[in-house]
Amino acid sequence: MDFVMKQALGGATKDMGKMLGGEEEKDPDAAKKEEERQEALRQQEEERKAKHTRMEAEREKVRQTIRDKYGLKKKEEKEAEEKAAMEQACEGSLTRPKKAIPRGCGDDDEEDEESILDTVLKFLPGPLQDMFKK
Repeated sequence: MDFVMKQALGGATKDMGKMLGGEEEKDPDAAKKEEERQEALRQQEEERKAKHTRMEAEREKVRQTIRDKYGLKKKEEKEAEEKAAMEQACEGSLTRPKKAIPRGCGDDDEEDEESILDTVLKFLPGPLQDMFKK
């Protein structure tokens, strides 16, 4: 009977005991192997991070040469300058600067509306233009 079962399982009788709920064979070096595996993973991760920091440093050098060549500034520098300019404009003022007010909110210029009306009137026939101008 064992022979028939062994052939049916393809020689996997050791695994059969595990499947049926039997005790697994304990490897005496399992803890040591797991520790070595974890250490290898940590080392690989450190090497990967070091590689990426080196690559990023090289990219930053290239970016800086381009900035120097074309007189560009970093995004952080631009934002800092804009913020400083906004603060200087607001120092003695009790209200926000006009640039900070979103378009369409607060005081709208009526000149824009008149210019749109004038533009529309240009395309109307003469008698209609006279009616709307009155």
